[in-house]
Amino acid sequence: MSSDPAGLLLIDKPEGPTSHDVVDSVRRSVGIRRVGHTGTLDPFASGLLLLCVGWATRLAEYLTALPKVYRGVIRLGVRTDTDDRTGTVIETSDGWRQLDRARISLALEAQVGEVEQVPPAFSAKKVAGQRAYSVTRSGGTPALRPQSVAIRQLSLRDLSPPDLTVELECTSGTYVRAVARDVGSALGVGGHLKSLRRLRVGAFSVERALQPDSDAKEFVRNLQPPETAVAHLRRVDLDRDAAWACADGRPIDCQVEDASGPVAAHLDGRLVAIGESRDGQLWPRKVFPASLGLRNETK
Repeated sequence: MSSDPAGLLLIDKPEGPTSHDVVDSVRRSVGIRRVGHTGTLDPFASGLLLLCVGWATRLAEYLTALPKVYRGVIRLGVRTDTDDRTGTVIETSDGWRQLDRARISLALEAQVGEVEQVPPAFSAKKVAGQRAYSVTRSGGTPALRPQSVAIRQLSLRDLSPPDLTVELECTSGTYVRAVARDVGSALGVGGHLKSLRRLRVGAFSVERALQPDSDAKEFVRNLQPPETAVAHLRRVDLDRDAAWACADGRPIDCQVEDASGPVAAHLDGRLVAIGESRDGQLWPRKVFPASLGLRNETK
């Protein structure tokens, strides 16, 4: 059984470094190679990064789709080629001076719900096998197709023209800078994302996050158990014999209410496996016997 720590680490990324820079910093600090993020933030953005450490990196896929909450500032009257403040200005307008709160609120409300959003030209979306940003940087125009995203909330928190401070809750895959672009377009004045901070991912809040320059002891002390990474999944609690079978990768008889989607199997509160329920059985898809020490126990 590995003695390396494993679990979930909440980091408050500052503006400037990339998400990969933060991952590398934590790797060096804790001396563990297996550290990975569950969804990047652009360098100019700040806020919550969820990092999986040790064998918990195998749980990252169950965190990437969680809904996210952001606070952002939209600058009206200025369009950029990246749809954020890092890009080149391509159009300006002083039409924002004639806008009132009611009209701005209506433009924000129009973005709420299931919307078809065109990703930014400078994005990692693939077009004919190439990243959109590569095509754009080469002087081309990527043929980006709209993608369906869900914006559950978009509220105006402060109006200081030409800046709007908004809070946004959305599904994974939503480009907040595209929201800023589209709000500006709807208002007829253009716009871009001036700043962005991620406040929440699922049930995890930036208020409990550590700074990336914290020391190794603090990282380990604040490492959340791997089980917290899958707390949003359907859960079954197994007895000892079923846990052994599951850890060996064998299907077990197990009735799961609402059988769709992944199921987290536990023994005495410890994560044994992630599986899927089918025909009254739980079929393991990922098992974690070594991390639990089950191999060293006597049946």
